[in-house]
Amino acid sequence: MTFDQIIGQEAVKKHLLEEYQQGKVPHALMLCGPEGNGALPLAVAYAQMLLGGGSMAEKLQHPDLHFVFPIFKKNSSKDSFCDEFLKEWRDQVITRPYFGMAEWMDMAGATNQQLIIYANESSAILRKLSLKSSQGGYKVMIIWLPEKMHETCANKILKLLEEPPAQTVFLLVSEQPDRVLQTIRSRTQIMTVPRLSDQEVEQALINQYSILPAEAKRIANSCSGNMTQALRVITHDADGEYFFELFVELMRLAYVRKVKELKLWSENVAGMGRERIKAFLEYCQKMIRENFIYNFGRQSELNHMNEREAQFAVKFAPFINERNIIGIMNELSLAQRDIMQNTNAKMVFFDFALKMIVLIKNR
Repeated sequence: MTFDQIIGQEAVKKHLLEEYQQGKVPHALMLCGPEGNGALPLAVAYAQMLLGGGSMAEKLQHPDLHFVFPIFKKNSSKDSFCDEFLKEWRDQVITRPYFGMAEWMDMAGATNQQLIIYANESSAILRKLSLKSSQGGYKVMIIWLPEKMHETCANKILKLLEEPPAQTVFLLVSEQPDRVLQTIRSRTQIMTVPRLSDQEVEQALINQYSILPAEAKRIANSCSGNMTQALRVITHDADGEYFFELFVELMRLAYVRKVKELKLWSENVAGMGRERIKAFLEYCQKMIRENFIYNFGRQSELNHMNEREAQFAVKFAPFINERNIIGIMNELSLAQRDIMQNTNAKMVFFDFALKMIVLIKNR
């Protein structure tokens, strides 16, 4: 992977290239920004440049290139390390470098497990970086989502980050840097990788994925600079249709106060799996926001709904207004929080559905 293959981020590429050319490569760099901005592809391309390129680096099999990323325990009776998932990780990064936790869980074979970087991973990091460079150059350690790192692991690698072995470079890629230990952040050079523009996403969809211009524009406008989400739209249209049907069913059942049916709806949604549940809650937030905007009569300029969603909005939008939008969005945020904290999903969604009975009537 080279900088030329990365979407946008020209200022970041220029800065990294200048540091490399001037011999000012930081020993610990944290690339921060929202999902889908290309921070991980940037880290991989930068690492491959530091390692001199070549087929081993391109295949992510260079002996001086190491990865740490969230995983789950395949066997609860013994420790798990990132190297157990290295084949799946390489396949993911090479075949689809713009990905998020949902895609990584699918590739890794996780279901409802919560992925983390375990405490014992620190011993593997220390062991790998204590070895001499096999090629006589840099050793590079890429850590994806350090905010998922167990505190014990984070504390054990602090000294390495502060005083790494010669020609060792840490590249951390974070989507939530405020959740990374302050002691880790203070030992890294922070670089913000901004969200992509809609135009950059649109052009990438046309040029790299052969999407027709009109469709590329629609997808880009709906994804707010998140290339990962844009690719989800392309590859998971079935999910989008299913989420739409679930959303419509929820609103109709809430409006007619069908409590028994809402309970069955809640059980159905709860069975989707943690990552799909999170994606569905994000979809619900999008639909509430889009229908609220629809009421202002500037649909073509501000709305990013597909044809089916827009048809539904004609009758549904009046139910989302200044008297209830804050309450609905707050309840969706609380549901997201509870799902992240592994609260029973059936309880979360049934509670939310019952509250929607009251909120949807507040028009």
